[in-house]
Amino acid sequence: MRKVIGVGETILDILFKDNQPTASVPGGSVFNGIISLGRLGVNVSFISEVGSDRIGTMILNFMKENGVSTNMVNIFQEGKSPVSLAFLDEHNNARYQFYRDYPKLRLDINEPDVTSDDILIIGSYYAVTPILRDKIKALLDIARNKGAIIYYDVNFRSSHKGEAIKLMPAVIENFEYADIIRGSKEDFQTMFNLNDGKQAYKQKTEFYTPYFIYTQGSEPIRLFAGKIQKDYPLEHIDAVSTIGAGDNFNAGVIYGILKDDIRKKDLPNLTIEDWDKIIQYGKDFSAEVCKSLSNSISKEFALSYDK
Repeated sequence: MRKVIGVGETILDILFKDNQPTASVPGGSVFNGIISLGRLGVNVSFISEVGSDRIGTMILNFMKENGVSTNMVNIFQEGKSPVSLAFLDEHNNARYQFYRDYPKLRLDINEPDVTSDDILIIGSYYAVTPILRDKIKALLDIARNKGAIIYYDVNFRSSHKGEAIKLMPAVIENFEYADIIRGSKEDFQTMFNLNDGKQAYKQKTEFYTPYFIYTQGSEPIRLFAGKIQKDYPLEHIDAVSTIGAGDNFNAGVIYGILKDDIRKKDLPNLTIEDWDKIIQYGKDFSAEVCKSLSNSISKEFALSYDK
């Protein structure tokens, strides 16, 4: 059975509306999508780290409850599990404030069991931070050598704009490893001062991989897959929260690849109809997560979806 292996931060998100806390839920950019895939019964594991504290225990229990293996989570004794405060605006978009207290020794884990056509997903600051770079690169080397599909969600937040030049070599290196790149309009504005999907593809990603998905909030999703280029409009929804929308779009794309048993060798032969189905999964997952304060698709949605 093919596996999905996520690499990223685990964090407790505390959501505020009108400056009042309204909910708390374990999160993290890659984590959110992995939880959704776990709820769908996909064979998933997550490579991460938590503190030996109450929040760390909450996160580990949450993973187990949702079918996600915790065997590759490093539990550190020094420091504390990270927390984020997410302040929802009038459109229910979030602005974050992070609190982190990591130990000096990070991500102390054993080598993961990766096999051909498994899917490794990396993304966000966790995939480029200098302190973890050697370990992230080692995981990418394992995945590439084993013939896994590598999915890179750029997710470069504007809060890191001041570090863009310093982090650019790691971003480009991730492009080199990736089989599929998903980036947002904000990502490419922040990093490269580009606000057009075709320019982002032609100037920044096509050299590394022909498979690029460009998202731009409520505007159409743009797919670039070699000779295939297509825009996918989004249906209007009244969002309760947009936290996790992009993360779950990634989960939907990955679910579509697994559902249709698309292997690494199949990527060059995908038709526009194949991509239509894959993107639709992403859209469905993203829309679902916007309907609640959860960071992942609901268990009810997972039970009824695509059955």
